[in-house]
Formats: sequence, structure tokens, C-alpha cells
Amino acid sequence: MLIIDTECYKNYFLASFRNMKTRQVANVELYEGKPLNTKQLRALMGQYTTISFNGNGYDLPMLVAAIEGYNNEQLKSLSDKIITSGEPVWRIIRDANLHAPASWDHIDIMQVAPGQSGLKIYGGRLHAIKMQDLPIAPSQRITPADRDSLRTYCANDLDTTELLYKALEKQIDLRKTMSDQYGMDLRSKSDAQIAETVITSELHNLTGKTYRSPKLEKGYSFRYQDPGIVMFKSHQLNSVFERILNTNFTLATSGAVAMPEWLKAERIELAGVRYQMGIGGLHSVEKSQHIEKNDDYLLFELDVAAFYPNIILQQKLAPKSLGEPFLKVYESIVNRRIAAKRKGDKVADATLKIAINGSFGKLGSKYSALYSPDLLIQTTITGQLALLMLIERMEAAGISVKSANTDGIVIHCNKSKEREMETIAFDWMLGTTYELERTDYRSISSANVNNYCAVMVNGKTKGKGIFAPASLQKNPDAIIVSKAVCDFLATGADIEQTINQCNEMREFVTVRQVRGGAMYEGVAVGKAVRFYHSKAFALGAGLTYATNGNRVPKSAGCVPVMDLAEADLSDIDRDYYIKAAKTLLKEVGHVGT
Repeated sequence: MLIIDTECYKNYFLASFRNMKTRQVANVELYEGKPLNTKQLRALMGQYTTISFNGNGYDLPMLVAAIEGYNNEQLKSLSDKIITSGEPVWRIIRDANLHAPASWDHIDIMQVAPGQSGLKIYGGRLHAIKMQDLPIAPSQRITPADRDSLRTYCANDLDTTELLYKALEKQIDLRKTMSDQYGMDLRSKSDAQIAETVITSELHNLTGKTYRSPKLEKGYSFRYQDPGIVMFKSHQLNSVFERILNTNFTLATSGAVAMPEWLKAERIELAGVRYQMGIGGLHSVEKSQHIEKNDDYLLFELDVAAFYPNIILQQKLAPKSLGEPFLKVYESIVNRRIAAKRKGDKVADATLKIAINGSFGKLGSKYSALYSPDLLIQTTITGQLALLMLIERMEAAGISVKSANTDGIVIHCNKSKEREMETIAFDWMLGTTYELERTDYRSISSANVNNYCAVMVNGKTKGKGIFAPASLQKNPDAIIVSKAVCDFLATGADIEQTINQCNEMREFVTVRQVRGGAMYEGVAVGKAVRFYHSKAFALGAGLTYATNGNRVPKSAGCVPVMDLAEADLSDIDRDYYIKAAKTLLKEVGHVGT
């Protein structure tokens, strides 16, 4: 397998290839005095599996154009059109007839990676040794001395692409399995794209029809339909339910459902806890809350298993453009996944999970064959109302619900109430057909519903937001701070000792995207930056925006560390991180520390 990347200037074109096994690099270049070795390019692309980040949207059409004889200026013109015109790449490729040969075996990992970030940010999230922005402005002409600089830069992008590929290897292996199963290449697709492809493929097999995104007329609106399972006792909740039933939901220009202003402002209060409904899900509006289990009180979370898929099947919800066949296909996928889980078939379970969960995101995309904003709202609002029913019943029995978020609630109640709580939960499950799963906690500490650290009875922690573990979806932001707080909450570990004994720079850094690029002491740093709090600049300095000179958020007292190999651990302002951890501990409601 070869990792590939290309760079293009008005008088220079570079295509770099690195063999993942041998580590050998081949640079194929075009500039005055050096014609392009098209034979070598064809061989590299035709004889290996190639891997890129955004290859389908940039590198492959550029390589096809280079092979077809585009000169440097023509390649630069094409590059600018792809990057800056705003025109869809597929249209540019079609109009210029720059389709990659079917024989090219290529994997583009950009869509496989979660979220929608650039390669440099993913590198920061994976703690790549070196983060480097383009060293020469795209508009400049390249001198002979510049070529080495660009080769080095391109090699670093190859490093980052390979690092990301290895982080995604499990997901790509699943896609290879699904590609074999469905007879189509799914290796470069996101979960949502795979879900749409799988479902429309199975629909085609069932009906013989080809499905495309539906076109909704301008001004399209719809109403939420009574699901037949919602029953409230309080006037407040019945009033909210009635108003939802009488609300006309409309679409924004993007095709997404617009949040009704009254619902955005509505706060539902039950036993002193406030809740807010939304397009995506219910959540409580608590702040700074620390709760512990003890000999007399239980603390646990009740989550609804496979909430949205079960709502869709229970309510028999199908996009109007797909109709009844959609439910047959969807139910078949859900049942096959259940069977796979029971048999312990982890591969089938994981692949079918992608089809189930990924499809829900496509309900809100106007470019998808699954586009159905009314179904989206019918699902999410039903879920929120169902949770509010459960909360109302618990509170009426004196069982305290401390928070709620999308598909679960946290309960803190006297042990004497446990049997009654179980009865209420069982009756709710019978009435709705949804299934609750319980997770017991020793403690839960939250700054708000989206930022919390829960300690389970086995001592392990579960975090969200700032307490969530490092991942490809989250920029590092002084990880040592939340880690020190979680360790204290779970084991009583001393915060100062945790921070003072840490000798990994990656635990202290913050990674940010800076629009227009960042500067430090008059030197350009890049658009994706990594920095830490320094002893030398505890009260000032920091990074600034290249465009206006304003300070980059959270960078006061910081210095960039774009190369971890050059990191100076002795310069870390550990007192800053200790203070930040103690402040965070107070923000999650823990007093007396």
C-alpha cells in the first residue's frame, strides 16, 4: 500500500508516494527542465492500493490531469478551481473528463474519519510529532531551493495521513467486509454514506427501483403526529404536548428543520430540575452538580437501548419517498443485527450497526435519498416526550431525576424506593415498547449536562465533553486537567501530584483551528496550531490571529509546540494546570478541595 499526497504551484507539481511496508518514498515532479514521468505515475497508481486524505476530491483528478499532459499552469488552474471556486468537485471532474481509471485501487480516508476536520487537525488530535502548515504561499512561484522544502512538507503530510489511516484501520476493515458483502466499494465512505448506500441497495433489490433525494417544494411545512403512547398528568406537560401537535415545523434554506422559537425558549420544570426540548433531543439545564451514592441512596443511569431505531419501527415511520419497503429493509437490518449480537458475530454486528445508526443522520440531509425531515422530527420529538413521561412518573413517586440527555436519565433515590422505581420503569417499557438499561454509579460530577465525569461502581470513569477520552472527534485541550480531576474523583489521587509527575507534553497541549492562521512573535505558525502554557510567559504573550492581531482564545501565556520532538518539559507552567484542575473540580460541584 502507498500513502499519497500532491502539491501544486504555477511552476511546480509534486506527487509523493510512500510504501507503508518498505518506507521508501517516490517523488514524481513536473517543472521546467523536468518532464513528468507519466509511466512511473501510471505504474504507482495502477499496481498498488493507494491511500489519501481527500484524494477523491483533489489528488486523483490532479494526477489524472498530470498524466493526460496538463502543464504546470493548467494544473495550477485546475487546482485553484477545485479549492476556491465553490463548484462541486464531481462536476469539475465530469466537465473536464478527469475520471480516475477503474483499475486504480484507492482508499480516501477523509470521509471515514469522524467529524469534518482537516488533516492537520486530525494530526493534532492523534498527537502527531510534527504539525506543519504549507511553508510557501500557494500563489508564489517555486525556486529550485523551495523544492526541498515542499518535499519535506509533503513527507510530513504522508506521516500524518498514515497515522490517521492506522487509527481508522478497524473501521476500514469493516468497510472492506461490507464492500465484499454488497459488491460495491464502501472503503472511502462515512457511516452515513454507507447506511444510505446499503439501504437503497437493499431497497433496489426488493423493488427494482432506483432512489434519489426527494425535492420538497418551497415553504414546505409539516406537523408532528400524536404517536399514541404519550400520556402526561401535569397541566404544564400536557400544554407543551398540545402546542407541539399544533406547531407547523418549517425548513431552513439548508433543508434542516428550523427550531420553533417558542420551543427554543420553553423550559420545562419538574421537581426543581429544568429541561429543554430541541430538534436533536431532550436535555436538562443543570450546572455545577456533584452527587454521590452512599449506604442509603442509589445513583444510576437509565438509558433507552437503540432509542431511535426502536421509535422508527414502533411508530412504523418511513420516508414518504421510500414508503413501506423502507420499513421491511430497516426491520430486516435491525433483526439481523440482533441475531448477530446473540451469536457473538462481532463483525456482522458492527457492520449492521453502521447501517442502522448512520441512516438516521441522512434523514436531515436534503441531498440524501433518505431525506425525510418530518420523520426526523417524529422520531426525536417522540423520544423527548417519552423521556419526559418517565421523568414525570419517577418524580411523582418521590424518585429524584437529576439530569437527562437525549436517551437517558440519571436517578438519585433512597434504596427503599428501588422496587417502586423498577415497577415504574417496567410499566413505562410496556407502554412504549422501548427498553431501559441500567448503569450504577458511585458518583457523578457535572459542570453541565454536556460536561460530566461519572465514576462507576467498579471504579472506572465515564466522561462527556471536557471529560471525554481523547478521540478523533475532539481537539486536545490540556487533557491533564480533566484527567487529574477524574483521577481524584475515582481514586482520591492528589491533583498536584498527578500533574507534577506527568512527563508527556501531549497531556498539556491545546490544539485549535485558527481561521486565517496564527502568529507567534512575528512568525507564522499555521492554521492548525498546538501550544502549551509556559513558565516564561505566565502573564502575557500568546498567539495572535494573522488577520487582525487579536489573541487566539486560550493562548495567553502560551507558546507553540508544533514539533513534539522539540518540546521543553521544564518550561511547562504546572502551577497553571494545577490551578485550572482545582477550578474545574469546583465547577463540577465538588466543594472542600
